[in-house]
Amino acid sequence: MNKYLLIALSFLMSSKVAAQEILTKADAVAIALENNFDIRAIKTDVSAAENNAKITNSGYLPNLSGNAGADYSKSWVKQNGAKPEITNYSAGLRMDYTVFDGFGRKYSYAKLKEDYNLTDLQARFTMENTLLNLFSSYYEIARLTQNQINQEQTLSISRERLQRAKYSFEYGQNTQLDVLNAEVDYNSDSINYLTNSQQLENEKHNLNLLLGRDINTVFEVDTTLTFTEDLNLGSSLSDAKERNVSILQQQGNVRNAYNQIKVENASIIPKIGVYSSYGWSESINPFNVFPEVTRNTIGVGASLSWNIWDGGISNTRRQNSRLAKEKQEITLEQTTLDLERNVSNAWTAYQTALFVMEAQAKNLETNQRNFDRTKEQYSLGQVTNIVFRQAQFNLLTAQLNYSQAKYSAKNAELALLQLSGNILKASY
Repeated sequence: MNKYLLIALSFLMSSKVAAQEILTKADAVAIALENNFDIRAIKTDVSAAENNAKITNSGYLPNLSGNAGADYSKSWVKQNGAKPEITNYSAGLRMDYTVFDGFGRKYSYAKLKEDYNLTDLQARFTMENTLLNLFSSYYEIARLTQNQINQEQTLSISRERLQRAKYSFEYGQNTQLDVLNAEVDYNSDSINYLTNSQQLENEKHNLNLLLGRDINTVFEVDTTLTFTEDLNLGSSLSDAKERNVSILQQQGNVRNAYNQIKVENASIIPKIGVYSSYGWSESINPFNVFPEVTRNTIGVGASLSWNIWDGGISNTRRQNSRLAKEKQEITLEQTTLDLERNVSNAWTAYQTALFVMEAQAKNLETNQRNFDRTKEQYSLGQVTNIVFRQAQFNLLTAQLNYSQAKYSAKNAELALLQLSGNILKASY
């Protein structure tokens, strides 16, 4: 047997002896929501949108401005033998407030709040996709872990068969061909075991990356599965229309399009503003009759502005805003139909996956019974190596197929839950 193959197998077997952290599904979700890079990035977008939606960015508050100045000059005109110095100081405050702007400010502020809502929905969408990717990787690790256990059992059986073939050959009970066949099968099973182990290690690296932690963190996963009870097509469709992120985002886009129409309409409505001001100044000039003069000025006022005609620019914008809203409504209608189709397809895929899982479970049970009987007959010398190997191969295939089927069914369930808007509160 290849010595390098033996070294690799010995290393893998010994590395499994040490106790490893069990990464539960709940822990994986918590770590991902805290550390995943995509989620951390979208959280900054949410914070920025929240800042934009504050009253301080709405235009509802008055503007207050201040100014101050001083200047100094020295005259070279002699007066009574002196060179007078002239100094001026000034300071002022002004407050402006728009009393009425045709409701443009109201709907601009509504757009900012809707933008925040849309950004929050995008963050939820990112979380949902992250969870789907996370569990796709988690369940792939579980599948490969289960496969490794099954292949290790197969490898152990092939090892025993090889040892038996060698002993039988030494005592003249079989031929060298039986030994060679047993060794070929053992080597083949060893290669399959090593390949699966490599895939398992790579998938653990992928999951660590999704969790935003050191990719070489060592852990094991929980291979048990629980399925959501009482799922049905009717409730899934109903929930999807109320909770699906794509639908909620498109509804927000329609509302924003409506707000934009109101903003454009405000451009042709008169605007009213008021202001108040206070000014102070002091002048020191020896040339004046009064060398030192101080002034205090208070002013109030109001303004009315009206964009009567701007060459048709505002009219074009209003027309385009109405067309934009119509387009968003069409997109919402299309999104709704797409969602209904996707939920129906996901439901069919889920039901098919459950059927396949049950069928593969029955196949596994049948192949297990067949292998147990064949193994007993083989130990009594009643069946050939070829028959025994076929039964062994059939059992392993059934085990791998069942493992694939049950995790595929769970992934199909999660895809359905995402479409219905329930994945963040689903049981894993």
